Amino acid sequence: MALTVTVSAGAVVLQGPAAHAATTRYGTPSTAPTGSATTTVAAGGTLEGAGLGATTAGVNLVAAEAANAKKAEAERSERSTAQRPSGKKPGSGLSRVARQRLRASRAVAAAKAKIGAPYRYGGTGPRSFDCSGFVQYAWRKAGVRIPRVTTAQYRGIRTKVSWNNLRPGDLLFFNGKGHVGMYVGKGRMIHSPSSGKRVRIDKLSAWRRANFSGAVRPGL
Repeated sequence: MALTVTVSAGAVVLQGPAAHAATTRYGTPSTAPTGSATTTVAAGGTLEGAGLGATTAGVNLVAAEAANAKKAEAERSERSTAQRPSGKKPGSGLSRVARQRLRASRAVAAAKAKIGAPYRYGGTGPRSFDCSGFVQYAWRKAGVRIPRVTTAQYRGIRTKVSWNNLRPGDLLFFNGKGHVGMYVGKGRMIHSPSSGKRVRIDKLSAWRRANFSGAVRPGL
C-alpha cells in the first residue's frame, strides 16, 4: 500500500488509499471518510488503524527534516543580507575628527615603514626622501594630498597646532620652516634628517623645542 507523508504548517499529512480514522498521541481523534486518501495529525503524533502503522519516530523524523530545511533557508537569507555591499566608503560613518585620526594613524604607519630609507635632496619616495617629500609621501599613502615644500605645507594646511597639543600625524616645523618632521607620539617624531642620514625616529629634545616654529594637522 502506498503511503505519502508530508509536513505543512506544523501538521503531518498522511495520504493512502485506505486512510480511515486515527488517534493522536494525546487521544484526540482525527477521522476521514471511508475511502479518503488523506489523514492529518499534529506533528509528533502516533497514527494507528487502517493498516498505516505510522510511529511517533517516523513522524518526528519528517518534521525534523522540514524544520532543518527551513532553518537552512533562513541562514542562507541572513548570509546574503550580510554580504550585500552597503555602497558606503570605509569610515564614511565616522565624525570629521575620527576620520582625521584614522588617516593620521595610516600616515604614521606609512612613515614608519620607511625607517632606514636614505635622505636625498628633492626625493619624494618611495626609496629616498628629503624632509618635506617624506611627510608628503606618508600623508599621500593615507589618502591626503598636501603641498610639496615646507613653507607651502605650513601655509596651506589650515589647522595649526601648539607644541602642547600635538597628536600623532601632526607635522612639526623647525628652523624657520626649514625642516619638517611628523609627530608619532610619546614625545618623538619621525623625519628624514639631512644628507648622508636615513629616516629615523628622534626624541623631541630641548634643542628641538627651542627651534620649533609651528605645527599643523593635515586631514581635517
